[in-house]
Amino acid sequence: MDTTVTIALAVGALVVLVAAVALRLSDRLGLPSLLIYLLLGVALGEAGFGVQFEDVGLTQTLGVAALVVILAEGGLTTRWSDVRRAVGPGLTLATVGVLVSIVVTAAIAVWLLDFSWEFALLLGAVVSSTDAAAVFATLRRLPLPRRMAASLEMESGLNDAPVILLVLVLSERLVGGETTSWWITAVEVVGELAGGSVLGVAIGFGGAWLLRRAALPLVGFYPLATLALCVLAFASADLVHTSGFVAVYLCGLVLGNSSLPHRAGTIGFAEGMASLAQIGLFVLLGLLVSPARLPEAVLPALLIGGALLLVARPLSVVASLAWFKVPWAQQAFISWAGLRGAVPIVLATFPIAAQVPGATRVFDIVFVLVVVFTVVQGGSLPAVARWLRIATPITPRDIDVESAPLDELGAELMQLRVPEGSRLHGVYLPELRLPEDAAVVLVVRDGKPFVPSAQTRLMRGDQALLVSARGSRAEAERRLRAVSRAGRLASWRGEAGAPTQED
Repeated sequence: MDTTVTIALAVGALVVLVAAVALRLSDRLGLPSLLIYLLLGVALGEAGFGVQFEDVGLTQTLGVAALVVILAEGGLTTRWSDVRRAVGPGLTLATVGVLVSIVVTAAIAVWLLDFSWEFALLLGAVVSSTDAAAVFATLRRLPLPRRMAASLEMESGLNDAPVILLVLVLSERLVGGETTSWWITAVEVVGELAGGSVLGVAIGFGGAWLLRRAALPLVGFYPLATLALCVLAFASADLVHTSGFVAVYLCGLVLGNSSLPHRAGTIGFAEGMASLAQIGLFVLLGLLVSPARLPEAVLPALLIGGALLLVARPLSVVASLAWFKVPWAQQAFISWAGLRGAVPIVLATFPIAAQVPGATRVFDIVFVLVVVFTVVQGGSLPAVARWLRIATPITPRDIDVESAPLDELGAELMQLRVPEGSRLHGVYLPELRLPEDAAVVLVVRDGKPFVPSAQTRLMRGDQALLVSARGSRAEAERRLRAVSRAGRLASWRGEAGAPTQED
């Protein structure tokens, strides 16, 4: 084998291992992991170990591929019960909020740095998109109101698409390419977003239907097939000139909230792939930067970042959320939690690839801005949440059911864990009132398995294995959810166990 390939494989493996260890270090130090990955890339680059890497086109391609995986994981791990209450705020933040942020940031850049309007709008567009990886990783560790957190997650999952289209249009204008009027551009953006939404939802529902009915030969194929469907949604949408980023996120959202076989394993696989994509992306971006140029970008980055954080972002949040009666404390937190990460740096490669004059300066400014303000914002979010008194610890009451088809028997195998706060605690098995062709066949308590009887009570922390006929699986799962939420008298209390309720 070629020695170069062997060395590349060894270096890649070492980078992943070091990044995994660095993740533990970042948790202890309270620093966002993306900074560790970026610094690792810088250390490998021209100012460190001397790796020369200047391929902007490759970075852009791999960056888009990594963002597809990250958005797919974001959709797969987002609960529809949270998102359905945050569709309005999240969508408005991703559209109206982005537009307000771009215009305000550009106006301040023109005023403070004497940029031309089109160049300032390009810079504003690049930095106005919140980063899905940073938002998902940071917010899900904090005990926040679900609707507010879901609004931020949905914003970060959807705002990449309109911003990418604007960056491409502005880059073309700045190099003197063929231009169209702004209203035609606006219509095209809306059309691409709508088309991507339709394709993503359609492929998501179609893929969920297929996975529920296909008995794949290996359990490991289910996670691969699920992620492949998300990638297919992106590719299909992009091929017909609609928004692939919207399509992949919505496809993941539909699949992640469907009753898929081996769902827990699929989610774990998606989270692992998203982490790997983040590591590779941030290390690659760290390699691409030239540290010798960064000192000149510090002052512009601080000015633009400060304007974005203290003026543009708050105004965009107020303009977006004033219609939804969001409390002022939550609006303040959303303003502070507009985290930037890989997305703005990847977007900054687009003008370089298009050979926009001054594009390298944009890249340097964005890189410094992301590093500085990730430290400022990311590390302070827990304290800000406490100061605003919006931290709301949530005790899980619902169950997480993983199912797998037993194709030859025409049956379904289900596994569940009784969480803290669940009203399944203390319920006798007959009181579950499962369908006649469904039964609990094994219980694992304190690491010890046993076959239950009619006198067995479920306890907190129990894991249970159930078998049901294929046609009764959905009814059995609904009954388990209902009892988990409302107890043995769930039906009297009007609890039907629908998966769209709070879980």
